[in-house]
Amino acid sequence: MRILYHLPLSPYSRKIRLALAEKRIPFELRVEKVWERRPEFLELNPAGTVPVLVEENGLVIADSYAIAEYLDEAYPDIPLFGRTLAERAEVRRLLSWFDNLFGQEVSRNLIWERHLKRQLGHGHPDGTAIRQGYANLKHHLDEIGFLAERRTWLAGAQISMADFAAAGHLSALDYANDVDWGHNQSARDWYARVKSRPCFRALLADRISGLEPPPHYADLDF
Repeated sequence: MRILYHLPLSPYSRKIRLALAEKRIPFELRVEKVWERRPEFLELNPAGTVPVLVEENGLVIADSYAIAEYLDEAYPDIPLFGRTLAERAEVRRLLSWFDNLFGQEVSRNLIWERHLKRQLGHGHPDGTAIRQGYANLKHHLDEIGFLAERRTWLAGAQISMADFAAAGHLSALDYANDVDWGHNQSARDWYARVKSRPCFRALLADRISGLEPPPHYADLDF
């Protein structure tokens, strides 16, 4: 069986879970506690990060961007990087935005500081970083809303890896009740459409020990 090593609140793991499900590629999920630095896992990915995909033939692909590109090349029937050069360039641009800028400015300041830092023995949460994360999130929601008002999906007419990258971050933040969905109605409407897709069902069914999501997390109509 194809295996995806992941962490439930990892936005990058969530992106790949959505892509696999959208492409209807069967896989088995395995939680990898990366802080334990298991030798067997480090053999798969010396960087010690998730997600890591292990194919049925033993091929190992680490890093969410590498996995995303691999999936579109190996399983092209449902393309998630666009069909034209222009579409693919726009998907890659938005992937860079969410994987890097959004990840550093928002997800690290909220998911890491609020929910993981103390649990993993890295000290107390940084209040300044958390406040900055919330402020940054508003700006990013406005950018998502701007795109959603002008396009069917974030990168264009078809749903793409860009939508799943954004949804990976926002679903993790939403699980922790960190998103003010009243801030931008267009961003909220886009997210409601994304989480209504069948590929989202497994994420909405997730439950993490010690952290319950808000009631609207799994509500397709908010």
